[in-house]
Amino acid sequence: MRLTNLLLGVSLTALAVPAAAQTTTTRTGTTVPVRVQTAPPTATPALAPAAQPTTTLRDALVQAYNTNPDLAGERANQRANDENVPIARSRGLPGVNSTGALSNSLYDTDANVGPSRRGSLGLDLSVPVFSGGAVRNSVRAAETRVDAGQANLRGAESDIFTQTVTTYVDVLRDEAIVRLNQQNVHVLEVNLQATRDRFEVGDLTRTDVAQSEARLALAQSQLRTAEARLIGSRENYIRVIGTPPGVLAAPPPLPNLPDDVQVAEQTALANNPFLEAAQLARDASRYDVNVARAGRLPQVSLGVGGDYYNYLGSVGSQARAQGVNSNGFATTLGAQVTLPIFQGGRPAAEVRQAQARQGAAIEQVTLTERGVIAQARSSYASYQGALRVIESTRVAVEANRLSLEGVRAENSVGTRTILDILNAEQELLNSQVNYVTAERDAYVAGFTLLAAMGRAEAKDLGLDGGPLYDPAANYKRVRNRIGDWGDDPTPTGTSTPTTGTPAQGAIVPPGQLDPLLQRSVDTSPRNP
Repeated sequence: MRLTNLLLGVSLTALAVPAAAQTTTTRTGTTVPVRVQTAPPTATPALAPAAQPTTTLRDALVQAYNTNPDLAGERANQRANDENVPIARSRGLPGVNSTGALSNSLYDTDANVGPSRRGSLGLDLSVPVFSGGAVRNSVRAAETRVDAGQANLRGAESDIFTQTVTTYVDVLRDEAIVRLNQQNVHVLEVNLQATRDRFEVGDLTRTDVAQSEARLALAQSQLRTAEARLIGSRENYIRVIGTPPGVLAAPPPLPNLPDDVQVAEQTALANNPFLEAAQLARDASRYDVNVARAGRLPQVSLGVGGDYYNYLGSVGSQARAQGVNSNGFATTLGAQVTLPIFQGGRPAAEVRQAQARQGAAIEQVTLTERGVIAQARSSYASYQGALRVIESTRVAVEANRLSLEGVRAENSVGTRTILDILNAEQELLNSQVNYVTAERDAYVAGFTLLAAMGRAEAKDLGLDGGPLYDPAANYKRVRNRIGDWGDDPTPTGTSTPTTGTPAQGAIVPPGQLDPLLQRSVDTSPRNP
C-alpha cells in the first residue's frame, strides 16, 4: 500500500506516482507491514506558494485537543461519570446524623406532674451490615462504566482528530483549486482582449470573440464557486480548531497504515475504543441485574444513638419527688432486619427490566462490532480507491498537458481553432482539480482508517503541545473520597470562543503559475 505525502496548497506534487517502499512499523509489540510513498521531483510543478507556512497539522491537532468544546464537554461528562463510584460506595458506609428538638406544651392536664418543656440533642450512627449484594454490585457496575467512559473518551478524541484533519486538508484542497481557477480566469481575460483586438483588424470573426467571452464567463463562475467553497472550509476550520487557518503547511505522511484489509479489520476489532466501551457497558449490565435481585433479599443494619435532653426548668415538684431529673442522657443500641415478603411485584419487574437492558447491551456490542468492521473495510477500500484515483488523474493531467501542447502546435499551422485550445485548457484544469481532490480524499480516508483501527488517539499521534489529558487521574482523585464537603471549584470553560475571529475570505497565498498556461491561447501564424 502506498501512503500519499499530501502537498495540497503547496504544490500539485509529482504528477508521476512513485514506487512504493516496503517498511515495517512496530506498535505495542505488533509488526504491521506498511508502504510509504515518497514523492520524487517533477519536471512541471504547479502552484507552489511563495508564502511560508504558519501552521502545521500538528499545531492544529494540539489546538483542537486543548480547546475544542466537544472534547472538553466529553471530559466533563466523564468526570461526572467518575462520581458514580463514590456514590455507590456511600450506600455501604456508616452514616452519622445529629438531631435537635425543642418543644413547649401549651396545655397539659398533667402539667403539675410532668415537665411542659423539653430540649434535646442527639447523635445517631447507622451501619449497613447486609444489603443482599446491592452495594457491592452497584460499585462494580459503576467502576465498569468508568472504564467504558474512558474508552468512549478516547473515541471522542479520535473523532475530533478526524474532523481536524478533514478540515485542515479541505482548506488546502480548496486553496489549490482557487489558485487553479484564478490562473485560468487570468489567462482567459488576456486571451479575450487579444481576440477582440484581432477581431477589430479583421483577423478573427465575431464567433471567435463570442467563444472567448463564453469561456471566460464560465471560468469566472467556476472561480466564484471555488472561492465560496474555500470560505466554507475556512469557517469550518475555525469551528473545529478555534482560530483562522493562516498559511497551512503540507501534512506529514500517515504512519502505521495496514498492508491488507484483514490486518485493518483485526486491528480495529482489538483496539477500537467504541467497541471496547460497548463491551464494558455489557459487562456492567450484568451487575445491574444482581442489584435488582437484591431487592428481594433481607436488609440488616445496626444502629447506635445517644441523646441529651433537658426539660428547661419545667419539672414540677411532684415529678421531682418521683425522681424525674431536669436533664439526662439516653443511649440506644439496636439492630434492624427487613425481610421483604410481598412488594406488589416490583422486585421481579426491576429484575426483568435489568435483564432486558442487559440484552440490549449485548446487542449493542454486536451492532458496534458490525460498524467497526464495516468502517475498517470501507475506509481501507476508500483509501485504496483514492490512491488509484491519484494514479488515474496523474495520467490524465500528463495526457492533457501533451494534448494542450499538441493543439497549440496544430493551431500554429492553422489546423486547430481557438475553441480547440480553450477546450484543451479546460480539460487540463479539470484534471488538475481532480488530482488535488484525489490527494485530499486519500489523506482523509487514510486517517479515518487509522481512527477505525484505534490508532488516531493523542498518544498515537505523539502530540507535544503540553501534558495529555488523563481521565484516570480524576477517577483516582475522587474514588475513595468520603467527605461531605469536598466540592470542586466552580467550573469554568476551557474551550476558546470564536466570536472574535474575523469572517473568512477567499484570498489565497500567491503561488507559482503553470508556465504552460501562461502562453497565448492563439498561436496561429496570424498571431506572431
